[in-house]
Amino acid sequence: MSSPAEHAMSKLVSQFYAKAEAEPFREPVDWKSLGLFDYPQVVKKPMDLGLVKKNLNEGKYKTIHDAAADVRLIWKNCMTYNADGSDFYLLAENMSKKFEEKFAKLLAEHGGGAGEASSDGGDQYEDPTPEEKRTFAKLLYKISKEELGTVIVDLDAKCPTALVKNSAEDEVEINVDLISPKVFSETMTFVKRCCGDNGASVAKKKKVATKKSKPGN
Repeated sequence: MSSPAEHAMSKLVSQFYAKAEAEPFREPVDWKSLGLFDYPQVVKKPMDLGLVKKNLNEGKYKTIHDAAADVRLIWKNCMTYNADGSDFYLLAENMSKKFEEKFAKLLAEHGGGAGEASSDGGDQYEDPTPEEKRTFAKLLYKISKEELGTVIVDLDAKCPTALVKNSAEDEVEINVDLISPKVFSETMTFVKRCCGDNGASVAKKKKVATKKSKPGN
C-alpha cells in the first residue's frame, strides 16, 4: 500500500474510532457478558475498529481496499445480528453510509485503484475514460437479468465499494466511478461479450440503477 494512501486510510479509521456514536464498534463484542450466546453462530468473523486501527498501524493490510473491507465487515456484522430497524441496525447503517462517503473522497484523492494489490503479476490498468463509463452504464441495460446478476455478484466480491444497496427498495446501485481500473476492465469485457450476440435485447432488471457520483444518499 502506498504511504500517502495508507496514511489517509489510518486517519479515516481513527476519525471514525473517535466518533461518539462509534463506541459500540471500538472493541470486540463481549457477547458472553452481554448474554448473546448465539453471537458466534451468527457472526462468523468478528471485527472492530480497534483491530482495524491496529492492523493499519502494523502494516498488515496490502491495500486500502483490504482495510475498507474490514471496516465494512464491522457494519455488516452489526446489521446481520441485529433486527432491521433496531437502534443498532440503524446506527450501523448510518455509519456505513458516512464511511462510504469518506472512503469515496479518499479514493478520489489517491486514485480509484489506490493501493490495489497487484496479484496478477503487476499488470497496470488505466483509469477508464468518461466515455467508457457512459458506454458501460448503457450496456448494463442491454444484458439479461441473469447476466446483470453475475456482474453484481462479481463487483460485490472484487469491489464492494462500487455497490450501494437499498434493501428497503430492493435496489442496488452501481457507482461506476468507484470501480477500480482492473475490475472495470474485467467487467467491461464480460458485459461487451454478453452484448456481442444480442446487443439489441433489453431486459428489465430487478430495480438496478447505475450511479456515477457520490455513493450513499
